[in-house]
Amino acid sequence: MDIQAAKLNVMQKIMGVSTASLLEKINKILDKEMVVAYTVKGEPLTKAMYNKRLRIAEQQLQSGKYITQEDFEKEVESW
Repeated sequence: MDIQAAKLNVMQKIMGVSTASLLEKINKILDKEMVVAYTVKGEPLTKAMYNKRLRIAEQQLQSGKYITQEDFEKEVESW
């Protein structure tokens, strides 16, 4: 089964769901697995991966591990 046929099959099954609890479970699975962003290298990120990167970035900011725009521009000039 190709991807388009698989999508149609899943959509048909979802349209037949009549309980909110099952739809919520499906939604949670999709939220967990769906790609929400890409890295600068083009690698896909799920919501959990994206949030983890945000937490790491916030920790780096709080601990002073960052470069200012001015310092970055000076660094670029030497490339």
